Amino acid sequence: MNLATKDFSDDFPASDKIYLNNASVSLMPTQSIEAMKEFLISYNSIGPDSKESEPFVTEKLQNVRKTIAKIISCQPDEIILTQSTTDGINFVANGLTFDNDSNIIIRGMTHEHHANFYPWIKLKEKITIQNLPIDENGFFRLDDLESLVNENTKLVALSHALYNTGSILPVEEIGKVLENNVPFFIDSAQTIGCIGDVDVSKTKCDFMSFNGSKWLCGPMGTGLFYCNRKSSELLEPKTIGGESAIIYDDSKLAFKELPDKFQTGFRNYVGIVGLASSANYMLDLGMNNIREKNQYLSNLFREELSKIPNIILYGPDDQNLRTSIISFNIKGYDSQEVVDKLEKQNIILAVREIMDQKIVRASPHFFNSESQMLEVISAIKKL
Repeated sequence: MNLATKDFSDDFPASDKIYLNNASVSLMPTQSIEAMKEFLISYNSIGPDSKESEPFVTEKLQNVRKTIAKIISCQPDEIILTQSTTDGINFVANGLTFDNDSNIIIRGMTHEHHANFYPWIKLKEKITIQNLPIDENGFFRLDDLESLVNENTKLVALSHALYNTGSILPVEEIGKVLENNVPFFIDSAQTIGCIGDVDVSKTKCDFMSFNGSKWLCGPMGTGLFYCNRKSSELLEPKTIGGESAIIYDDSKLAFKELPDKFQTGFRNYVGIVGLASSANYMLDLGMNNIREKNQYLSNLFREELSKIPNIILYGPDDQNLRTSIISFNIKGYDSQEVVDKLEKQNIILAVREIMDQKIVRASPHFFNSESQMLEVISAIKKL
């Protein structure tokens, strides 16, 4: 399916705005909004705590796990439903067992997104944090990773793609280095739904966290945590309740099997319904087709930006090494000023940072169009 010429305006109504901040929160397709509305009406009609409600809700949970499992090529019971990427990261940071000699390896320190930095830094009082040195785009040498790994390394935690430069890390190569040696966690918030088909087994990772409201076009408050079935024993759940554990011999507790082990309390059922609808919508379009469209839009935007005097571009030149994120600055302009001026023209971008450097970030998705890219470029030229 060629998405380059497909008109998505009916599926993604956004009034008169050009929305290019999908790396933060994406637009939702109309069908997902309608699915959420239909769920709420049906759930109300059934009776939220009636006998009928339990199988009704259970089916929705099973459906979204099956859909997400197709997207990352895993088993449905390895998908834990959360409210954010941050939730999953904290499952790992708070669930692993450490001793006094333990260390973990992260990348780039303040170059990393806060959600995949703060939870690890919080552990520094009891373990050693080892930092992988990076280049200007956020990449590191595999030799440097291998040199840091030792018998006390309890985890390597990395982003699949970077929120600031758009760089895609070679997680499959990294996984081969770490396989059967060190547990591997991947923050894939910036890749699932954006970079095409993903096979989690090829990454050799033990854990992966991402959310539904970025590139999967789902609602806020929906997140996914992949936990390899064999690796689940490495984590002690950070919460416990009747949904996640059982009691036996009067006072002994035992956790249930995946995915229940990590799911305490009610879920965001209406959000899950919306996420399932969006994810199925995207599967019908084809994840690789979406990746092709994203590359087309980002390449066009990046190429046209490069023709403008005083533009500074960040991130890899090779389209296969980056997502559709385009980060840039204009010499003599404050990045926040650029974003504010464009927003007054109904063009939505974002301010982010690369270390201490503030930058402007554009992040088109498949429902954006070539004409929108050129309209934004025209507006930037007139600043």
